[in-house]
Amino acid sequence: MANFIITFSLLLSPLLAVTFRPVKAHLEEKAVIQQQQLWCVAKNNAEDSALQQALDWACGPGGASCGPIQNGGPCYDPNDLIDMASYAFNDYCLKHGMSEETCNFSNTAALTALDPSHGKCKYASSIFTAANSTTPSTAGVIPGSEDLNGTSQFAAIEVRTLALFNLLLAIFVFSL
Repeated sequence: MANFIITFSLLLSPLLAVTFRPVKAHLEEKAVIQQQQLWCVAKNNAEDSALQQALDWACGPGGASCGPIQNGGPCYDPNDLIDMASYAFNDYCLKHGMSEETCNFSNTAALTALDPSHGKCKYASSIFTAANSTTPSTAGVIPGSEDLNGTSQFAAIEVRTLALFNLLLAIFVFSL
């Protein structure tokens, strides 16, 4: 009888290991990084004088590349100050970091995830990265779940659980 139970526990151990693997796989899933495109655009409700002043600064001391909004450029439209300012603001932010702070221009601009490009006027975008999206990453879901050698700590937990199960089973068999 004891031989049967010991044999049975040895046969059962691999099945328990398989039972723990989906949990292990789930916990060791790789974190997902979300990448979202952002643009800095002029606000629709900004006053023309404030917008013109911000545009002049962006194309002057701000160092934005404003060639495309100059006469003959693909984004030139003297009747659309908001669009031309948006192009300059976006270019400035691409060079200095796309953030709410850099995309302010005296409260005449804001970040958007809607591409302002139109016709031949194409706006470059900034890719903003945030945790928990759709692009795989090599970061672990649980920080510190890997040791310095890159091996999972969950494997050790699985082995300890199986050893404990076998020990309890052996105690039960010998108490019969």
